[in-house]
Amino acid sequence: MGLFDKFSTDIGVDLGTCNTLIYVRGKGIVINEPSVVAVERGTNKVVAVGAEAKRMLWKTPGNIVAIRPLADGVIADIDRTEKMIRYFLSKIIPRHQLVKSTRMKIGIPSCITEVERRAVIEAALKAGAKEVEVMEESRAAAIGAQIPINEPAGHMVCDIGGGTTEVSVISLGGMVITSAIRVGGDEFDEAIIKHVGSVHNLKIGQETAERLKIQIGNASPEKEIEKMEIRGTDIITGLPRRLSVDSVEVREALKDTVGQIVDEIKRTLGKTPPELASDIIERGIVMTGGGSLLKGLTKLISKETGVPVILAESPLECVAIGAGQAFELFRDMSSDRSIYDSLND
Repeated sequence: MGLFDKFSTDIGVDLGTCNTLIYVRGKGIVINEPSVVAVERGTNKVVAVGAEAKRMLWKTPGNIVAIRPLADGVIADIDRTEKMIRYFLSKIIPRHQLVKSTRMKIGIPSCITEVERRAVIEAALKAGAKEVEVMEESRAAAIGAQIPINEPAGHMVCDIGGGTTEVSVISLGGMVITSAIRVGGDEFDEAIIKHVGSVHNLKIGQETAERLKIQIGNASPEKEIEKMEIRGTDIITGLPRRLSVDSVEVREALKDTVGQIVDEIKRTLGKTPPELASDIIERGIVMTGGGSLLKGLTKLISKETGVPVILAESPLECVAIGAGQAFELFRDMSSDRSIYDSLND
């Protein structure tokens, strides 16, 4: 048996570039693991998935390769994505129940192509789900953040994931405006790697850059300057070297990448109808996704836009929760519409 004796069939999935989260209605988040798969070269046999596989990332021997099967919010390797989803589902659902009744909603970036959209559905079906639907990440995030999207009012949500940032204005349950760019937490890491390499001639890995981002990364000036020691390889000598980096330098490294996200929010606000824009000024912009946890980011966006900015209560979990809760929410909306339809008969 899996995790549940009596399994609820509705599942919400955030198939993220960095992490995969699975929400089961009535149970909450049951899976939150890195989107990494380690396989044996030649045989393609799965050696590890999730947290165990991430520990192998960039550290594997020649016969094992650990990869992220998703890039920029889309599937880069459909076979390994399927194996990853299948593994996560096997941890929570008995196989015989999975193929009989499991319905799945998956949050996806709005900027992906129809081919990329079909790849997500195909991977989930091959992994064993009976029914699979996809929905925009920002709409799922809005539901997960408990935004009342069915109201006749404008709500803006900005979801910053590992590979993409999606900004949307939602009203009456529908997407009025949505835009997405392939910039997210991974680009924050790459910006730090590039900066440390060009300024200090020190080559560091993504894991080190991620630690810098999380521990002392910031988007706007803080009262206290933080410092962190890192280790890497000297580009000139090829020898290991230590380096002390402060939060001011990390902010400078992230400036351009963060600026792209701020500019996208401004563009979306500029396209928003006046009536909905006034609602957003009153209600604020809701931030979700792991990238929104960057220190000082909400403060910077509020300063640049003149609009209040609110960080969701559980920003990392919003997409998965919202995708799972969407089954019931949209079923209720259909019931409301059927009442009006009967009045018009």
